[in-house]
Amino acid sequence: MDKHSYLSNADGAVIEDYYQQYLNNPESVSEGWKKFFEGFEFARKNYETDVPEGFDKEFKVLDLINGYRSRGHLFTKTNPVRTRRQYSPTLAIENFGLEKSDLETVFQAGNEVGIGPAKLSEIIAHLEETYCQSIGIEYTYIRKPEEVKWIKDKLEVKNRLKFSNEEKKHVLKKLNQAVVFEQFLHKKFVGQKRFSLEGNEALIPALDALVELGAKIGIKEFIVGMAHRGRLNVLANIFNKTYENIFSEFEGKEYEDNLFDGDVKYHLGYSCDITTDNGHDVHMTLAPNPSHLETVDPVVEGITRSKIDTYLKDEKKIVPILIHGDAAIAGQGVVYEVIQMAQLEGYRTGGTIHIVVNNQIGFTTNYLDGRSSTYCTDVGKVTLSPVLHVNGDDVEAVIQAVQFAIEYRQTFHKDVFLDILGYRKYGHNEGDEPRFTQPLLYKAISKHSNPRDIYLNQLIAE
Repeated sequence: MDKHSYLSNADGAVIEDYYQQYLNNPESVSEGWKKFFEGFEFARKNYETDVPEGFDKEFKVLDLINGYRSRGHLFTKTNPVRTRRQYSPTLAIENFGLEKSDLETVFQAGNEVGIGPAKLSEIIAHLEETYCQSIGIEYTYIRKPEEVKWIKDKLEVKNRLKFSNEEKKHVLKKLNQAVVFEQFLHKKFVGQKRFSLEGNEALIPALDALVELGAKIGIKEFIVGMAHRGRLNVLANIFNKTYENIFSEFEGKEYEDNLFDGDVKYHLGYSCDITTDNGHDVHMTLAPNPSHLETVDPVVEGITRSKIDTYLKDEKKIVPILIHGDAAIAGQGVVYEVIQMAQLEGYRTGGTIHIVVNNQIGFTTNYLDGRSSTYCTDVGKVTLSPVLHVNGDDVEAVIQAVQFAIEYRQTFHKDVFLDILGYRKYGHNEGDEPRFTQPLLYKAISKHSNPRDIYLNQLIAE
């Protein structure tokens, strides 16, 4: 074949010329082009839609679709309290050789995103809803076609999950538990360090959904590692540790003197058996950890691997979950070391679900001053893992991302990253004043409703 037999080397004008030659005499073009146009003719007859004039624009629409897949995450609505950074080039149709006059033209390229032949305006609306709303996803760097196809099918065909009224009530209940718990501690234990989850309360319904769905598809055990942020809330509302025990620890009455000398309440581990709402029994472990951020990561992986080797014998029955801070996952070297071992035969655990409680600040350091990468989760690309960025104020989107994560992990046995963007309502440990270092951000936060109230108002409006 000559060089023009390869579609990737041809521009629109060349394709148009070859197509006209093919229409006049199919034998006048090379075998490669002949087969290509035969396939196109078959698709046209199958959908009983006229081939648009300007055949090259079909390929420009395909370029636009791939632009959304690879760059849509840069233009999402995932940040609840900041205006996101601006990137160029944008996804404007003019950047793909299309014009506003094309918006009402029907393109066969709509088949590529599962909606059939459609107007360009309809294709764009579908892509915007899929890639540029409350969920942004990075995945086009993955090298295995079956993984990429699976992800595209999940995202582009189903789009947004539909929740029943009962499911919505349950989500609201978990959000309310998270909010009320933090508000009580804030009033009852004034000035005490608790590393509040406020601003990222969506973590609680996210973990709840993860456990419920995981148990439903056969997972028997979860091993969780996390630092201090939100730990007490997770213990109370996911691990079902009693409020009495948690409050006793605040007052120093739970343990004998010197038993945990030098330790603090947000370092302690916990384990329990729970029964999900669907009636499945699951064992839950929260590994103890020091204040040294992310050092618990290899411990969690080691616990998981040992249980796989000793008695479970099936990595699909146990799942490690690592909950990171945005500054820590980008800044701590142990994160890279652990992720780099994820696919090694001697260390693999069948895939870890990484959840980032992203409050966009590290103590007093803005994220722009704390990392060189675009996202705190860019370390996840080491293992060619998909990364989902989600608006923490859109709890249904968070749960959809969680469902995607657990299904991907169980299907491909790889790590997956879920970046929940929220904020930190108070200072680093409730004992400092954040307005000194981030006055504009905390002015916006002070006026911002919590995720529970946002979701409640959404349900009332429905």
